[in-house]
Amino acid sequence: MSAAANKKLMQDIFAAAANPDPGARDRALFTASLADDARWVVTGQYSWSRTFTGKEAILNDLHGYVRTRLRDRTRTVAHRFIADSDIVVVEAKGDNVTPEGVRYDNDYCLVFRLEGGRIKEIREYCDSVLTEKALGPFPQTPARAAS
Repeated sequence: MSAAANKKLMQDIFAAAANPDPGARDRALFTASLADDARWVVTGQYSWSRTFTGKEAILNDLHGYVRTRLRDRTRTVAHRFIADSDIVVVEAKGDNVTPEGVRYDNDYCLVFRLEGGRIKEIREYCDSVLTEKALGPFPQTPARAAS
C-alpha cells in the first residue's frame, strides 16, 4: 500500500475509536487490521516496558489489562498523522479516567509499521511516570478483562 493509503487506514482506525460516546467507540477496524504476528513495543525502562508479540497478546494482555484500569472503553484522540512508505506516525492524547476517578490523559507518539494493509508493529512512546501514577505498575501476569 502507498503511504497515503496507510495514513488513511490509520486515520480511519483512530476516528472510529475516538468517539466521545464510550458505547459508540469501535475497535473493529483496528482489530481487523492487526496482523496475527504483530508486535507492540512499549518503550522505556519502567514496568510497562515490554514487547507484546502476536495479535492475541496485544488484544488480551496489553489492551485487556488496560481495560481493567479504566472506567470506560479507552479513548485516544489523534491530532497528527505523518506517513512515509510503510510507516505512519501518530501523535495522540488520551481522554480516560480510572475507576478511582484519576485522569489518565497521556500524550502518545505511536509509530506504526504496516505491511500489505496490516499493522505489523507498533512502537509506543508516552509519559511513563503518568502511566504508573494513574494505572499502577504493569503486573507480572496481567488480568484480562472480559471481552
